[in-house]
Amino acid sequence: MTPRLLALLLLCLGLTARADGAERPTRADLQKAVELHERSVVRVLAPRRSGPGVIVGSGGQVLTAVDHVSLETTEVEFGGKRLPASVVLANAYLKVAVIAAPSGTYPSVPVKVLPEGLDGQWLIGVIRGRGKKAPAQPFAAVARLAKQEPFLDVGIPFMPGTPLFDTQGRLVAVVVQRRTGGCRALPLSAVKLQLASAAEAP
Repeated sequence: MTPRLLALLLLCLGLTARADGAERPTRADLQKAVELHERSVVRVLAPRRSGPGVIVGSGGQVLTAVDHVSLETTEVEFGGKRLPASVVLANAYLKVAVIAAPSGTYPSVPVKVLPEGLDGQWLIGVIRGRGKKAPAQPFAAVARLAKQEPFLDVGIPFMPGTPLFDTQGRLVAVVVQRRTGGCRALPLSAVKLQLASAAEAP
């Protein structure tokens, strides 16, 4: 991964905003999450694993769970095609990965890094329908700080790699692990720190 590409991705994750309080998402908020999911969520494929990822950079950078990537061969399914992807970041402790599809123009999601954290905030995720014609379904839950920092616990069993949006339709976290009764997610602030460390490494 070139320093320039890392810098561009850090810029994508560099915007900040204050949280807007714990207001329950409206139907319009849920619909916006579905539209963003349908536009920007891709499938990430490794030789023995696969799962969702979300486009966070218009150059093809994809945020996903580390379980879905392989240093040997990783692909992104986008526009009905399988594209080779390179691993930018893979962190086993944080269970998160960033990969890069071939250069081009991709529909990235709006991204916000909330420095004061997401504890007590409503987050929205989308579960795909179980068939080609079944519609995707949005679900919302309040995020709680996990005992293990910097993770969040969310009371819905979203699949690892699922993006989580706030009520403004901004990507704020990604699911990294399924757990009994829900899932564990990583806020984008932690992803940004990891990318910054990778950019500074010699």
